[in-house]
Amino acid sequence: MDRREFIKGAALLGAGLAVSSRLVGNALAADGPLVVKATVGTPAKLVRAAVAGLGGMSAFVSKGQTVVVKPNIGWDRSPEQGANTHPEVVREVVLLCLEAGAAKVKVFDRTCNDPRRCYVTSGIAAALEGLDPRVELSHIDERRFRVVEMPEALLLKRSSYYEEALDADCFINLPVAKHHSASGLTIGMKNIMGVLGGNRAVLHRNLPEALLDMNRAIRSHLTIVDATRILIANGPQGGKIEDVRTLETVIASSDVVAADSIAATLFGKSYLDLKYLQLAHDQGLGVADPARIRLKTIGV
Repeated sequence: MDRREFIKGAALLGAGLAVSSRLVGNALAADGPLVVKATVGTPAKLVRAAVAGLGGMSAFVSKGQTVVVKPNIGWDRSPEQGANTHPEVVREVVLLCLEAGAAKVKVFDRTCNDPRRCYVTSGIAAALEGLDPRVELSHIDERRFRVVEMPEALLLKRSSYYEEALDADCFINLPVAKHHSASGLTIGMKNIMGVLGGNRAVLHRNLPEALLDMNRAIRSHLTIVDATRILIANGPQGGKIEDVRTLETVIASSDVVAADSIAATLFGKSYLDLKYLQLAHDQGLGVADPARIRLKTIGV
């Protein structure tokens, strides 16, 4: 083989490898979880578009079921400050559950600030007031936590979780996407801390392992990420309007890890930048590698 034939052969081989690599990537994505990203619209329209992209709420909620919708209501902050899930996002998710035939829709969070102030200042109490008799917005009752034993857990082998979350027919994880000083970001996986009992502060020493265990104990049937506006600094509590960016985006998936991974890109981050997401991926809780995620973007 002369030099010209060698170069031609090497070029063909390189092209073949590149095509093969793309085909493998496409094959992996075809088998991976679906994530729907709805952009540019009102919070209500974004929610409806994202859920419709997954097949509609009836794909997750059946008639007569008890549904838990778990937003982030952790902070005494207004909707504009981006620390809690947007009230219009919460309302629309609840409405979709009712339309799907839910017998009961329960909304709650174990807050960090005073719960009564959090529920009111966040706008969520007003958004759900008088909506439907089947909707129950309640404060956490500290007597209603139940111990869950998980011998296979990395850290939380025996921990307590709110019984309403444990007993729900369908658990909908409804976080707001924002910066977090300890975990880098707080999205769906970390939103589960709102149904965990005991002293949560000590878990920040081993947060990746704790988040993995929590999400094994409480499985999110559907995760809907509120990124209508995101908190890019001074999270999770925030407080400064200048730390908030308006994105008009909602992300939805049945895979909480995949939803978090795509939401992380809104902050210019990869799952490899977030130890808890990489651990969740490696441990098989879900899929974080974008090459294995089927991403559908919808303009509202």
